[in-house]
Amino acid sequence: MAMLLKKVWESVSNRATSFSSSSIDSVTTPLSYTESSSSLGAFDRLPIDVVLQIVRLVGPKDAARLSVVCKSWRPLVSDNRLWIYFLQNYHDTWDSVFFVETHLRSGYPIQTFSSPITELSFMRIYGQRVQVPGAVIVDGGSGHCKYGWSKNACPSGRSATFLEFGNIESPMYSRLQHFFATIYSRMQVKASAHPIVVSLPLCHYDDTESARASRRQLKDAIYTALFDMNVPAVCAINQATLALYAAQRTSGIVVNIGFQVTSVVPILHGKVMRTVGVEVMGVGALKVTGFLREQMQQNNLNFESLHTVHTLKENLCYVAADYEAELYKDTQASFEVPGEGWFTLSKERFKTGEVLFQPCIAGVCAMGLQQAVALCMDHCHAAELTEDDAWFKTIVLSGGTACLPGLAERLEKELHGLLPPSISNGIRVISPPYGADSAWIGAKLIGNLSTFPGSWCVRKKQFRRKSRFTLAW
Repeated sequence: MAMLLKKVWESVSNRATSFSSSSIDSVTTPLSYTESSSSLGAFDRLPIDVVLQIVRLVGPKDAARLSVVCKSWRPLVSDNRLWIYFLQNYHDTWDSVFFVETHLRSGYPIQTFSSPITELSFMRIYGQRVQVPGAVIVDGGSGHCKYGWSKNACPSGRSATFLEFGNIESPMYSRLQHFFATIYSRMQVKASAHPIVVSLPLCHYDDTESARASRRQLKDAIYTALFDMNVPAVCAINQATLALYAAQRTSGIVVNIGFQVTSVVPILHGKVMRTVGVEVMGVGALKVTGFLREQMQQNNLNFESLHTVHTLKENLCYVAADYEAELYKDTQASFEVPGEGWFTLSKERFKTGEVLFQPCIAGVCAMGLQQAVALCMDHCHAAELTEDDAWFKTIVLSGGTACLPGLAERLEKELHGLLPPSISNGIRVISPPYGADSAWIGAKLIGNLSTFPGSWCVRKKQFRRKSRFTLAW
């Protein structure tokens, strides 16, 4: 193998010796290179796929040098298959890289068409992604905040959300500055050194003037706090949209099971369709966990904290496909909580998740999840925003509680029972693609785009001039 790699460079060197260094510099522009031979030297005798395998071993940096030094190697080295291979071994998964580079690279608002793969140079995209400086990613969340670096696989830390950070009686601007300053301190990053992508819970759901004013007020407070800290560029996108991007979609309905409430959010081409209506259900993760706690107390199961209950919910609870039938089954299972010992649950395991479909069993007067989603889909159908209904038939679940096993299957089953075939045919419910970190991952994908920060971000000058810009709120 070492001899084969040596032959690569010998082949290139033999063709490069007749050119001055200035000529070599000029081959960065293909038209300036005038070599007539297209031979690959000793490699002409090998199948092209074998040669590609060899060039893979050279690595992306030296492969790019091959295309600069020798014209005959340029078509081979610029082959998309080679750079797709290199991208597959770079930070994000290939599926997510392909999605963002074909659907999101032009920025917001999202284009209604994707770039055909034949029009993309993945060699160029790889080079651009390497040069992207990276971004600080902050998922504000609704229960807790997750933060980290866009080049990392997952968040590096967690904290309270900005809504709960510091003295809640302090002005929002002061709390936001304290919040972001703490995040930068924990990450040991200078605020002025890198752009930031901020994921925020969807709030002020309505399309009324007062709701729009509240969103603008919150937006201004966030941007003011960050730009006063000399952050160079800011991208702020709501949590639901980012969860949709993590699922490699730009359109669909996101069911975000937040800390206090569950929101059902219709999104078309990356834009929240507030004119269609965001449905809000008064049951969130806190109520689901609280109901499990109540059942454990009724059954004399002692525990030290709500964290224990939360751990049991994550590891033992599930959603039954048929609630009534599940009541007659033996569903007992045990789990060891570090520091507290073993806990055994039975019917609590599926009754806990049933609160989402039957809030009344927890004493909550609210519509069930299936009814909220069906109502949203009915509104999307009636709005006739596109030529067909395909855009809202993908339903993406988001939030830690949305990871309960069986939830996606149960919701899909319930929707088929509630909706007419004209709407329900083709429905697909997707579990959180990256668990509780889906929104953070969606923000990370934006931060690693080859065109980032580009039109995704607002700069300090833009904000100070009060220029008109559009954000995915």
